[in-house]
Amino acid sequence: MPKSSRPPTNRRERRHPELVGLPEAADYCDVSYRTIRRWIVDGRLKAVRVGLRLLKVSIAGLDALQQPVGGAA
Repeated sequence: MPKSSRPPTNRRERRHPELVGLPEAADYCDVSYRTIRRWIVDGRLKAVRVGLRLLKVSIAGLDALQQPVGGAA
């Protein structure tokens, strides 16, 4: 049987595309990995444990943290 011409997909990404790992979350917010960890510990950002050590956060949670500050110029 010939192989499918579709590109391989990651099974986890298909299940929960709204969840990203902490390094990806740090890139998304333009902050460090440690800052993302700090936000989780402080309760500012909710995380989901996937497996024994892996944490993931939602894109919606990251967007909620990025609110404008101050008035219009």
